[in-house]
Amino acid sequence: MKTTFALALALTAGLAACSNNAQNETAQAADAIAADANATTQNAISDVDAASDRALGSAEATMDNADVHAERAGDRIENSADRAGAAISNGADRAADATGNALERAGKSLKD
Repeated sequence: MKTTFALALALTAGLAACSNNAQNETAQAADAIAADANATTQNAISDVDAASDRALGSAEATMDNADVHAERAGDRIENSADRAGAAISNGADRAADATGNALERAGKSLKD
């Protein structure tokens, strides 16, 4: 038992002697881990910011392109409506002329 006690006492003395050194190394390791974690976090934040900027830029460009396409589509619709209106007007004029001519012929028939 004396031997076990002496061995335990020697181990305790050894641990106490290197305890300060071990504490310093542990603190340095913890500082290195914290610095690595901080750098990793900063890199992740930068990556997310850059990806967000690219996504917003892409969305903005898509919206701009959609506006241009919508404007062109609106112009085409307006031009088509103008052509349809002109065709309807021309058709109505021809129908009115045909009706007037038919009435004139009917009136001449009645006169004779």
